[in-house]
Amino acid sequence: MSVKPVGLSFPWPEPPEAGKHIEIAEGVLWIRLPLPMALDHVNIYALDEGDSWTVVDTGFKTKLTVKLWEGLLAGALRGKPVGRVLLTHHHPDHVGMAGWLMERGASLWASRTAWLMSRMLILDVEEEPSEQAKAYWRAAGMDKAIYDKRCSDRPYNFIDACHPLPVGYTRLREGDVLKAGGRSWDVLEGNGHAPEHLTFWSRDDNLVIAGDQIISSISPNIGVYPTEPEADPVGEWIASCEKFEAIARPDHIVLSGHKLPFTGLPFRMRQLRENHVSGLNRLAKFLDTPKTAAECFSPLFKRKIDEGIYGLALVEAVAHLNHLLIEGRVTRERRDDDAWLWSAKG
Repeated sequence: MSVKPVGLSFPWPEPPEAGKHIEIAEGVLWIRLPLPMALDHVNIYALDEGDSWTVVDTGFKTKLTVKLWEGLLAGALRGKPVGRVLLTHHHPDHVGMAGWLMERGASLWASRTAWLMSRMLILDVEEEPSEQAKAYWRAAGMDKAIYDKRCSDRPYNFIDACHPLPVGYTRLREGDVLKAGGRSWDVLEGNGHAPEHLTFWSRDDNLVIAGDQIISSISPNIGVYPTEPEADPVGEWIASCEKFEAIARPDHIVLSGHKLPFTGLPFRMRQLRENHVSGLNRLAKFLDTPKTAAECFSPLFKRKIDEGIYGLALVEAVAHLNHLLIEGRVTRERRDDDAWLWSAKG
Protein backbone atom coordinates (compact mmCIF):
# COMPACT_ATOMS: atom_id res chain seq x y z
CA MET A 1 0.00 0.00 0.00
CA SER A 2 1.41 3.37 -0.96
CA VAL A 3 1.67 5.95 1.82
CA LYS A 4 1.83 9.65 1.07
CA PRO A 5 5.06 11.00 2.61
CA VAL A 6 4.69 13.63 5.30
CA GLY A 7 7.28 15.90 6.91
CA LEU A 8 9.16 15.15 10.09
CA SER A 9 8.00 15.88 13.62
CA PHE A 10 9.86 15.54 16.90
CA PRO A 11 7.85 14.18 19.85
CA TRP A 12 10.68 15.07 22.27
CA PRO A 13 12.18 18.39 21.09
CA GLU A 14 14.83 18.45 23.84
CA PRO A 15 17.27 15.57 24.48
CA PRO A 16 18.12 14.25 27.94
CA GLU A 17 21.20 15.69 29.59
CA ALA A 18 24.36 13.61 29.39
CA GLY A 19 23.90 10.48 31.48
CA LYS A 20 20.18 11.20 32.06
CA HIS A 21 17.19 9.56 30.42
CA ILE A 22 13.73 10.08 28.94
CA GLU A 23 11.16 7.26 28.90
CA ILE A 24 10.11 6.95 25.26
CA ALA A 25 7.54 4.22 25.85
CA GLU A 26 6.82 1.66 28.53
CA GLY A 27 10.11 -0.04 29.32
CA VAL A 28 12.16 1.96 26.76
CA LEU A 29 14.64 4.59 27.97
CA TRP A 30 16.47 7.10 25.75
CA ILE A 31 19.91 7.90 27.20
CA ARG A 32 22.48 10.33 25.78
CA LEU A 33 26.25 10.03 26.25
CA PRO A 34 28.88 12.64 25.27
CA LEU A 35 31.45 12.26 22.49
CA PRO A 36 34.73 14.22 22.29
CA MET A 37 34.19 15.40 18.70
CA ALA A 38 32.09 17.74 16.56
CA LEU A 39 29.17 15.29 16.71
CA ASP A 40 29.19 15.58 20.47
CA HIS A 41 26.79 12.85 21.55
CA VAL A 42 25.52 9.34 20.90
CA ASN A 43 22.07 8.02 21.80
CA ILE A 44 21.71 4.65 23.46
CA TYR A 45 18.52 2.87 24.46
CA ALA A 46 17.75 0.66 27.46
CA LEU A 47 14.97 -1.94 27.25
CA ASP A 48 13.52 -3.23 30.53
CA GLU A 49 13.59 -7.02 30.84
CA GLY A 50 12.19 -7.13 34.38
CA ASP A 51 15.21 -8.30 36.35
CA SER A 52 17.79 -6.87 33.92
CA TRP A 53 18.21 -4.54 30.95
CA THR A 54 18.99 -4.91 27.27
CA VAL A 55 21.05 -1.95 26.08
CA VAL A 56 21.36 -0.87 22.45
CA ASP A 57 24.87 0.54 21.80
CA THR A 58 27.23 1.84 24.45
CA GLY A 59 29.21 5.04 23.65
CA PHE A 60 32.96 5.74 23.60
CA LYS A 61 35.23 4.48 26.34
CA THR A 62 36.42 7.56 28.20
CA LYS A 63 36.87 8.34 31.90
CA LEU A 64 33.72 10.47 31.75
CA THR A 65 31.69 7.74 30.02
CA VAL A 66 32.75 5.17 32.60
CA LYS A 67 31.62 7.55 35.36
CA LEU A 68 28.30 8.15 33.59
CA TRP A 69 27.73 4.42 33.08
CA GLU A 70 28.37 3.78 36.77
CA GLY A 71 25.78 6.46 37.54
CA LEU A 72 23.30 4.97 35.07
CA LEU A 73 23.58 1.49 36.56
CA ALA A 74 22.82 2.86 40.02
CA GLY A 75 20.27 5.45 38.89
CA ALA A 76 18.24 5.21 35.66
CA LEU A 77 18.69 1.43 35.50
CA ARG A 78 17.65 1.11 39.16
CA GLY A 79 20.49 -1.16 40.22
CA LYS A 80 19.49 -3.92 37.80
CA PRO A 81 22.31 -5.37 35.69
CA VAL A 82 22.74 -5.00 31.94
CA GLY A 83 22.15 -8.56 30.80
CA ARG A 84 22.58 -7.98 27.08
CA VAL A 85 24.12 -5.44 24.71
CA LEU A 86 22.68 -5.14 21.21
CA LEU A 87 25.21 -3.67 18.79
CA THR A 88 23.78 -1.84 15.78
CA HIS A 89 27.19 -1.60 14.07
CA HIS A 90 30.91 -1.70 14.71
CA HIS A 91 31.86 2.00 14.98
CA PRO A 92 33.62 2.97 18.24
CA ASP A 93 30.93 5.37 19.51
CA HIS A 94 28.59 2.37 19.52
CA VAL A 95 30.87 -0.50 20.60
CA GLY A 96 33.28 1.41 22.85
CA MET A 97 31.86 0.34 26.23
CA ALA A 98 30.52 -3.08 25.17
CA GLY A 99 33.53 -4.94 26.57
CA TRP A 100 33.25 -3.01 29.84
CA LEU A 101 29.61 -4.11 30.19
CA MET A 102 30.53 -7.68 29.22
CA GLU A 103 33.05 -7.77 32.06
CA ARG A 104 30.09 -7.02 34.33
CA GLY A 105 28.01 -9.92 33.03
CA ALA A 106 26.38 -8.72 29.83
CA SER A 107 26.25 -10.85 26.68
CA LEU A 108 26.82 -9.30 23.26
CA TRP A 109 24.39 -9.66 20.35
CA ALA A 110 25.47 -8.36 16.93
CA SER A 111 25.69 -9.12 13.25
CA ARG A 112 28.61 -11.35 12.35
CA THR A 113 30.32 -8.59 10.37
CA ALA A 114 29.91 -6.04 13.16
CA TRP A 115 31.40 -8.41 15.73
CA LEU A 116 34.30 -9.47 13.52
CA MET A 117 35.16 -5.90 12.55
CA SER A 118 34.87 -4.65 16.12
CA ARG A 119 37.07 -7.41 17.46
CA MET A 120 39.64 -7.06 14.66
CA LEU A 121 39.90 -3.27 14.80
CA ILE A 122 40.17 -3.15 18.60
CA LEU A 123 43.02 -5.68 18.45
CA ASP A 124 44.75 -4.04 15.47
CA VAL A 125 46.98 -1.30 16.92
CA GLU A 126 49.12 0.68 14.46
CA GLU A 127 51.88 3.00 15.60
CA GLU A 128 52.34 4.43 12.10
CA PRO A 129 50.23 4.51 8.94
CA SER A 130 50.30 1.39 6.79
CA GLU A 131 51.63 1.45 3.24
CA GLN A 132 48.09 0.64 2.09
CA ALA A 133 46.75 3.76 3.83
CA LYS A 134 49.44 5.94 2.26
CA ALA A 135 48.72 4.50 -1.19
CA TYR A 136 45.01 5.18 -0.69
CA TRP A 137 45.65 8.80 0.32
CA ARG A 138 47.89 9.35 -2.72
CA ALA A 139 45.31 7.77 -5.01
CA ALA A 140 42.68 10.15 -3.64
CA GLY A 141 44.90 13.18 -4.24
CA MET A 142 45.11 14.11 -0.57
CA ASP A 143 46.40 17.61 0.16
CA LYS A 144 50.20 17.36 0.51
CA ALA A 145 50.42 19.16 3.86
CA ILE A 146 47.72 16.88 5.33
CA TYR A 147 49.37 13.83 3.76
CA ASP A 148 52.78 14.68 5.23
CA LYS A 149 51.25 15.27 8.67
CA ARG A 150 49.32 12.01 8.59
CA CYS A 151 52.41 10.07 7.53
CA SER A 152 54.29 11.35 10.59
CA ASP A 153 51.46 11.09 13.17
CA ARG A 154 50.32 7.98 15.02
CA PRO A 155 47.04 6.85 13.42
CA TYR A 156 43.77 6.75 15.31
CA ASN A 157 43.20 3.25 16.71
CA PHE A 158 39.91 1.75 17.92
CA ILE A 159 41.53 0.80 21.22
CA ASP A 160 41.92 4.54 21.91
CA ALA A 161 38.14 4.74 22.36
CA CYS A 162 37.06 1.13 22.99
CA HIS A 163 37.33 -1.27 25.90
CA PRO A 164 38.86 -4.63 24.86
CA LEU A 165 36.20 -6.91 23.45
CA PRO A 166 36.26 -10.51 24.69
CA VAL A 167 35.53 -13.51 22.51
CA GLY A 168 31.94 -14.69 22.26
CA TYR A 169 28.70 -13.20 20.93
CA THR A 170 25.23 -14.16 19.68
CA ARG A 171 24.66 -13.56 15.98
CA LEU A 172 21.71 -11.52 14.73
CA ARG A 173 20.82 -11.45 11.06
CA GLU A 174 18.20 -10.26 8.59
CA GLY A 175 14.82 -11.87 9.27
CA ASP A 176 15.40 -12.73 12.92
CA VAL A 177 12.71 -11.86 15.46
CA LEU A 178 14.20 -10.54 18.70
CA LYS A 179 12.38 -10.55 22.05
CA ALA A 180 13.37 -7.50 24.11
CA GLY A 181 11.68 -4.97 26.36
CA GLY A 182 8.35 -6.80 26.29
CA ARG A 183 8.19 -6.57 22.50
CA SER A 184 8.97 -8.61 19.42
CA TRP A 185 11.34 -6.84 17.01
CA ASP A 186 11.99 -7.65 13.36
CA VAL A 187 15.73 -7.51 12.70
CA LEU A 188 16.52 -5.82 9.38
CA GLU A 189 19.97 -5.09 8.00
CA GLY A 190 21.06 -1.89 6.29
CA ASN A 191 24.33 -1.15 4.54
CA GLY A 192 26.35 1.80 3.32
CA HIS A 193 27.33 3.52 6.56
CA ALA A 194 28.47 0.21 8.03
CA PRO A 195 28.17 -3.37 6.75
CA GLU A 196 25.31 -5.43 8.18
CA HIS A 197 24.06 -2.49 10.23
CA LEU A 198 21.19 -3.80 12.38
CA THR A 199 17.87 -2.02 12.81
CA PHE A 200 15.00 -3.21 15.01
CA TRP A 201 11.30 -2.75 14.09
CA SER A 202 8.73 -3.43 16.82
CA ARG A 203 5.80 -5.64 15.90
CA ASP A 204 3.85 -4.51 18.97
CA ASP A 205 3.92 -0.73 18.56
CA ASN A 206 5.46 1.88 16.26
CA LEU A 207 9.05 1.97 17.54
CA VAL A 208 12.08 1.62 15.25
CA ILE A 209 15.59 1.48 16.72
CA ALA A 210 17.68 2.64 13.78
CA GLY A 211 21.24 3.29 14.98
CA ASP A 212 23.05 5.41 12.38
CA GLN A 213 21.18 3.92 9.44
CA ILE A 214 18.37 6.48 9.75
CA ILE A 215 18.94 9.87 11.41
CA SER A 216 16.60 12.85 11.33
CA SER A 217 18.77 15.84 10.40
CA ILE A 218 22.09 14.46 9.14
CA SER A 219 23.09 11.78 6.68
CA PRO A 220 25.72 9.46 8.15
CA ASN A 221 29.12 9.28 6.54
CA ILE A 222 29.24 6.94 3.54
CA GLY A 223 32.92 6.29 3.02
CA VAL A 224 35.49 4.13 1.25
CA TYR A 225 38.61 3.25 3.26
CA PRO A 226 42.02 1.71 2.59
CA THR A 227 40.73 -1.66 3.82
CA GLU A 228 38.47 -1.96 0.72
CA PRO A 229 39.36 0.80 -1.76
CA GLU A 230 37.09 -0.45 -4.55
CA ALA A 231 33.97 -0.75 -2.37
CA ASP A 232 30.58 0.71 -3.35
CA PRO A 233 28.91 1.80 -0.10
CA VAL A 234 26.85 4.46 -1.92
CA GLY A 235 25.16 1.77 -3.99
CA GLU A 236 24.51 -0.25 -0.83
CA TRP A 237 23.16 2.87 0.91
CA ILE A 238 20.71 3.70 -1.88
CA ALA A 239 19.47 0.08 -1.97
CA SER A 240 18.98 0.14 1.82
CA CYS A 241 17.03 3.40 1.65
CA GLU A 242 14.73 1.91 -1.00
CA LYS A 243 14.23 -1.19 1.15
CA PHE A 244 13.27 0.78 4.27
CA GLU A 245 11.19 3.30 2.32
CA ALA A 246 8.98 0.42 1.16
CA ILE A 247 8.01 -0.50 4.75
CA ALA A 248 8.15 2.93 6.42
CA ARG A 249 5.02 4.39 8.01
CA PRO A 250 4.43 8.03 8.95
CA ASP A 251 3.65 7.03 12.55
CA HIS A 252 6.88 5.11 13.11
CA ILE A 253 8.87 6.66 15.98
CA VAL A 254 12.48 6.38 14.89
CA LEU A 255 15.08 6.12 17.67
CA SER A 256 18.40 7.00 16.05
CA GLY A 257 22.01 6.82 17.17
CA HIS A 258 22.31 10.62 17.01
CA LYS A 259 20.02 13.67 17.03
CA LEU A 260 16.33 13.50 18.04
CA PRO A 261 13.68 10.77 17.76
CA PHE A 262 11.24 11.61 14.97
CA THR A 263 8.18 10.59 12.99
CA GLY A 264 7.64 10.97 9.25
CA LEU A 265 9.84 8.07 8.19
CA PRO A 266 8.62 7.71 4.54
CA PHE A 267 9.59 11.33 3.88
CA ARG A 268 12.98 10.91 5.56
CA MET A 269 13.85 7.72 3.65
CA ARG A 270 13.09 9.44 0.36
CA GLN A 271 15.19 12.42 1.49
CA LEU A 272 18.16 10.25 2.43
CA ARG A 273 18.04 8.42 -0.90
CA GLU A 274 17.58 11.55 -3.02
CA ASN A 275 20.37 13.37 -1.17
CA HIS A 276 22.95 10.94 -2.53
CA VAL A 277 21.36 10.56 -5.96
CA SER A 278 21.46 14.36 -6.34
CA GLY A 279 25.05 14.41 -5.11
CA LEU A 280 26.02 11.84 -7.74
CA ASN A 281 24.42 13.92 -10.49
CA ARG A 282 26.17 17.11 -9.35
CA LEU A 283 29.47 15.27 -9.14
CA ALA A 284 29.15 13.79 -12.63
CA LYS A 285 28.49 17.26 -14.05
CA PHE A 286 31.46 18.66 -12.10
CA LEU A 287 33.79 16.15 -13.76
CA ASP A 288 33.64 17.84 -17.17
CA THR A 289 37.38 18.23 -16.65
CA PRO A 290 39.56 15.60 -14.88
CA LYS A 291 39.78 15.94 -11.09
CA THR A 292 41.07 14.00 -8.11
CA ALA A 293 38.78 12.90 -5.29
CA ALA A 294 40.24 15.66 -3.10
CA GLU A 295 39.09 18.23 -5.67
CA CYS A 296 35.49 16.98 -5.57
CA PHE A 297 34.28 18.42 -2.27
CA SER A 298 32.33 21.39 -3.61
CA PRO A 299 29.57 19.49 -5.45
CA LEU A 300 29.05 17.10 -2.52
CA PHE A 301 29.20 19.30 0.59
CA LYS A 302 27.49 22.55 1.51
CA ARG A 303 30.13 23.71 3.97
CA LYS A 304 33.81 24.51 4.04
CA ILE A 305 35.94 21.41 4.54
CA ASP A 306 38.61 22.14 7.13
CA GLU A 307 41.32 19.80 8.39
CA GLY A 308 39.08 18.50 11.19
CA ILE A 309 36.62 16.89 8.75
CA TYR A 310 38.92 16.54 5.74
CA GLY A 311 39.31 12.77 6.20
CA LEU A 312 35.55 12.15 6.36
CA ALA A 313 34.99 14.31 3.27
CA LEU A 314 37.72 12.49 1.36
CA VAL A 315 36.39 8.97 2.00
CA GLU A 316 32.88 10.10 1.04
CA ALA A 317 34.12 11.69 -2.19
CA VAL A 318 35.88 8.43 -3.11
CA ALA A 319 32.67 6.51 -2.33
CA HIS A 320 30.63 8.63 -4.74
CA LEU A 321 33.29 8.41 -7.46
CA ASN A 322 33.43 4.62 -7.09
CA HIS A 323 29.67 4.44 -7.57
CA LEU A 324 29.78 6.61 -10.69
CA LEU A 325 32.51 4.31 -12.05
CA ILE A 326 30.37 1.23 -11.41
CA GLU A 327 27.42 2.94 -13.11
CA GLY A 328 29.65 3.62 -16.13
CA ARG A 329 29.27 7.40 -15.86
CA VAL A 330 32.95 8.22 -15.30
CA THR A 331 36.40 6.95 -16.21
CA ARG A 332 39.69 7.26 -14.32
CA GLU A 333 43.37 7.19 -15.10
CA ARG A 334 46.52 7.40 -12.98
CA ARG A 335 48.49 10.61 -12.75
CA ASP A 336 52.27 10.48 -12.40
CA ASP A 337 51.96 11.03 -8.62
CA ASP A 338 49.65 7.95 -8.32
CA ALA A 339 46.48 10.03 -7.92
CA TRP A 340 43.40 8.90 -9.85
CA LEU A 341 42.02 11.53 -12.22
CA TRP A 342 38.27 11.12 -12.68
CA SER A 343 36.39 12.32 -15.77
CA ALA A 344 32.76 12.22 -16.87
CA LYS A 345 32.13 10.00 -19.88
CA GLY A 346 31.24 11.85 -23.05
